[in-house]
Formats: sequence, C-alpha cells, structure tokens
Amino acid sequence: METPKNETFRDSIGTITEEGKRAWVFPKKPSGKFYKYRKLVSYGLLAFLLLSPFIKINGNQFLMFNILERRFNIFGFPFWPQDFHLFVISMIIGVVFIALFTVSFGRIFCGWICPQTIFMEMVFRRIEYWIEGDRGKQIRLSKQEWNAEKIRKKGLKLIIFLIISFIIANVFLAYLIGSDKLIQYIADGPFSHLSTLISLSIFTAVFYFVFAWFREQVCIIACPYGRLQGVLLDKKSIVVAYDHKRGEAEKGRKKFRKNEDRAALGHGDCIDCFQCVNVCPTGIDIRNGTQLECINCTACIDECDHIMESINLPKGLIRYASEENIETKAPFKITNRMKGYIAVLTILVGLLTGMLFLRNDIEANVLRLPGQLYEHKDNNIISNVFTYKLVNKTSKDIEDVSFKLMSHKGKLKVVSTHDSFIVPNQGIAQGTLFIEINNSALTGDRNKIKIGVYSGDKLIETTTANFLGPRSFK
Repeated sequence: METPKNETFRDSIGTITEEGKRAWVFPKKPSGKFYKYRKLVSYGLLAFLLLSPFIKINGNQFLMFNILERRFNIFGFPFWPQDFHLFVISMIIGVVFIALFTVSFGRIFCGWICPQTIFMEMVFRRIEYWIEGDRGKQIRLSKQEWNAEKIRKKGLKLIIFLIISFIIANVFLAYLIGSDKLIQYIADGPFSHLSTLISLSIFTAVFYFVFAWFREQVCIIACPYGRLQGVLLDKKSIVVAYDHKRGEAEKGRKKFRKNEDRAALGHGDCIDCFQCVNVCPTGIDIRNGTQLECINCTACIDECDHIMESINLPKGLIRYASEENIETKAPFKITNRMKGYIAVLTILVGLLTGMLFLRNDIEANVLRLPGQLYEHKDNNIISNVFTYKLVNKTSKDIEDVSFKLMSHKGKLKVVSTHDSFIVPNQGIAQGTLFIEINNSALTGDRNKIKIGVYSGDKLIETTTANFLGPRSFK
C-alpha cells in the first residue's frame, strides 16, 4: 500500500506512550456484517474448544494432549510415543496450512480463529461492554475518581473475569490430564490433589493476567505471528486494506460537509472521522497501511461501511483487498508461491492419511535381553532370551494374545503360567520369552527372525528381532 510520509508510527508500539507507559486501548463496540459472521464462527469454535475434552469416540477422548504420560488423542485417534512421527507430520501440516493462508489472506487466522482473539473479543470484551458501556463510557470511567460506581463496576468485571479464567483453566487441564481424571479430582475434593490444585491456580492466574491486563499486547508483543506475516505477505496477498487511491484522491482527506462536491474539490472519500481507529482492538490506524499489529478482525471494515452508507458514498473504502488490486484493479490470482504451498500441503496430507491407514492397533517390540549370549542345548538347539513390550493403542482389551515364530522352525515360549495373555486397553504388556532354533537352520552368528503376534487365530502384528548363534567358519 502507499505509505504515509510520516512513518514515525512504525518506530514504536501504539499501545506504549512516549514515556514508556501502557496506553490502554478502549475500542468502540463493533457491529456490522463481518462482526455477525465472526460471532457465528467464534461461538462455534468456543463450543468446540469447551466440549472437545468431554466428547469420546470409541472410548477415546476427542482431543487430549497428556504430555506427562505421553498420550495424545487427536479427533478420537490415540497417539503414543511410538506414533511421534505422525504427530510431527500433523504439526508440520498445521504450520504449512497457516503459512498458505497467510500468503493468500494475510493474518486472517488471528482475527477469526485464534483462541486469544476469540476469548478476548467475544467473551471478555463483550462482558466489559455489558458492565462498563461502550468506548466513551469506559474512558470516562477510567478517568474518574474511585467512587462507589467505579468500585462496583470494576469489581464486578474482575470477579467475572476470574470465574471465566477458572473455567478456562479447568478445560485446559482436561486437555492435559483427561476429562475423566479431572471429573474424578473434582469429585474427590480440591484438597485431595494438592499438586493439581496448585497447577489449576497457576493456569487461572495466567489466563486472568492475559485477559484482564495483558490483553492485545499478546498479539502485538508476545505472538511471533505478526512478524511472520511480514515475511510471508506480498503485493498479491488479500488483507484488510484501506483504498488510499479512493480515500485520498489528489488533495487528501477532508471532514464531511453536507451537499459538498468532494470529487470536484479533489478530496477523497475518507472524511477523517477516526471511527476505524476507535473501533480497532489494537489501536492502530489502518489508513497507514499494513502493520504487524493488524489482526484482520474486520472491525474497521464494518465501521467504515456504516459511515460511508450514512453519507451516501459507496462502501468498500476499507475492504479485503491486495495492494495489487488497489493499485491496478487486478483480480485475485493463485500465485506460483501459493501453488507451491498447496502442493506441499497436498503431499503431506496424503502422506499422513496413508500412514494413518497403515497404522496398527498394537505396537510390538521384541529385543534380546541385554548382556545375554546364546545358550547351546542338547540336540544342537540354540536358545536366546528376549524381552517383549506390546502397546495397545485402542480403547478395548486385546485378549488371547500369543506369539508364533514365523521365519524359522523352532519353539517360542513366554515366561508365564499361561501360553496367552491380555493386553489392556491403552495399556502395555511386557515380559520375557525364550526362542529355541536348531543350529542347522541358522546361517551365521546373527540371524533376523520374524515373530507374529496373534489374538486367538488372527494375526494382528509382526515384528523382527536378532537371534544369536555360533559363528560358522567355512
């Protein structure tokens, strides 16, 4: 976009004064077409966020990120440490997807999908409007002396903020430890699990600090995505943009006067009402061009459209547009860079889908017991001792589990009172087994053997192991 002559606004953050103090932002309550769409998207995502830990598919929590026990559920699919490669690919897909959207549509993720923005603008900010009123009333309340009215309004707001932060912290904990365990802890009483209570208190304090005090600073200072968009955006990216050609014309902006022919005087359609600035949740002036503080929330679009409509001028002075579109009226096109991201994204999604289909319900590992050599028995039999570990990734017990030697003729015996055993749901079964093979069937001192894992008569997994034998001299 055409940049203003005075670029000093880019030398500092708009929420910090010249003295280095916090400049509080009191945005005007937004309204309009895009705001209605954002509310629908936000409340849908809020419902998804709040309900996901408590929804189960085949006994698995819909979403869970239990870092301590290294158990993850994504859309009802359980992932174990053995599936870490799938988790990594999923995260890479997420990063590429966000990069593609940023190249194409700017910081749209921040304005429409980011949990920070949704909670801040659609929950905490709306409570603020309900208790303290719109922008003007909030500014006056902030400046007035601490009297009964200010104490009542500020106190009520902060208490509600604290309650909501506590609820968010509980949901966050449900993602980390599992909803069943959280409900059990609540039933047991808060003081029965002091470590969890302390963690919950820390989470509550963090969320309260973010939404009651730090607020838009998260997007401006803490989040790296604002800096990332500066690298990814180009002239073809669709962003929330001010049409400077239409708004400035030859002689720039001018306050509105009734029945004045602005076009004949050479003035643009921007009437310098500052409503786009007043409604911005990060306090920037979109007319200065694309800035890292802009989260593409569309509040300025709705507000400017309302002003244009009220003075009988065309809407769209601020709109979703690219720099190229404003300068040359060129329509949106998929660039080679976008095609590259789409190709990479398609390959990664295909790879992940294939790996998910090939993923087994049980993970088997059979390893030779460390430090143990082979044992030479009667009738030229060679014996090796192994340890096994079976990981059940499903929500059902796998019963009647047994091993069979598939690659060689020999005997396989599990050190147990029974020939078969049960692998518990989302659990581990481990133990020791002996394998005996005739030396004549071996081809040297190190032989790869194949072992089948069966549930009854059904083969459910195969694995390999190294079998040691005497070194042959030929």
